[in-house]
Amino acid sequence: MEGFKLNSITKIKDGKYLKNYELNYTNKVGEPKIYEMVSYRNISEPSDIGSRVGGAVVVALNGDRILLLHEFRMAVNSFVYNMVAGFKEPGETMEDCVRRELYEESGLKLVRIREILRPAFAAVALSDVSNQLVIADVEGEISDHTENDELIRAAFFSKEEVRKLIEEEPFTSRAQFVAYAFCHGFFDDKE
Repeated sequence: MEGFKLNSITKIKDGKYLKNYELNYTNKVGEPKIYEMVSYRNISEPSDIGSRVGGAVVVALNGDRILLLHEFRMAVNSFVYNMVAGFKEPGETMEDCVRRELYEESGLKLVRIREILRPAFAAVALSDVSNQLVIADVEGEISDHTENDELIRAAFFSKEEVRKLIEEEPFTSRAQFVAYAFCHGFFDDKE
């Protein structure tokens, strides 16, 4: 890293799901800088940071409709529009993860994966969590298979409905961008 040097990593808190770290850097002018971050993983050396893909974010399409989740997120104490997403379990392939998360969060079945994008970081200001955007065709009837601590309402939306949601409702940033791209025909099936 030109101009920055990571000197040490200190675990500050080891929570049930999140681990808090302080990263001790030397900045581009040689001054010390402490940076706080969280991770789902144990980090013991610099090469551990951001080294593993966490899971999938699914752009789930059914004909001319897109699947969006209206889910309660505790961190913002509100409902937001989001996409099917989740962490890979040990031994799962990305396709396995997509199938499981689709079923758990919407009851739908995977028909085909159009594309799996390379890993991208989810919140680089806070965490090293990364995931892969998976563009997929899905089918079936929407049903609830969520856990007790999840409140998710899955539904398909047309382009017109999504345009209205974007104007009036809160979204996660990734879901908002995917919804915007959907409205502008980016995911239209050309086959």
